[in-house]
Amino acid sequence: MATPDFILRLREKIGHELLWLTGVTAVVVKDDAVLLVERADNGWVTPVTGIIDPGEEPAVAAVRETREEAGVVAEAEALVWAHVLPPMQYPNGDRSQYLDLVFRCRWLAGDPHPADGENVRAWWCPIDRLDDERIGDDMRERIRVALEHTGSARFETAEVAA
Repeated sequence: MATPDFILRLREKIGHELLWLTGVTAVVVKDDAVLLVERADNGWVTPVTGIIDPGEEPAVAAVRETREEAGVVAEAEALVWAHVLPPMQYPNGDRSQYLDLVFRCRWLAGDPHPADGENVRAWWCPIDRLDDERIGDDMRERIRVALEHTGSARFETAEVAA
């Protein structure tokens, strides 16, 4: 995954310290299929994901990432889930933690293909074949929440110590 320039500039100042970032997951639906990509960096199969640029609207980021990574034009229909991912460490030692915003998106145009080098494959996976793909549990949950969307968003909450 290409690291955005604004993160590279921050890393020059903070090194490998934990960096709080906001990301998006775009679950793009076309008829009875979901857009999936196979990532070039680790081989994972996921919906399109990405980092929101400073000042960018989250729904715009989901649409932008879908176009950039898979060559598909989509429209964000709804924010369906907001949740915090566990802290992670990249192979270079950088540490990050993400607030992930999952959007259900509707396909408008375009045939999926690896458009920017971040993925080696992009395709429409029939919803009834999602279990056949190498999708991690976390991504599978994001897809499930988007597909079951009924008009209200799901928000994770945690107890706050007094």
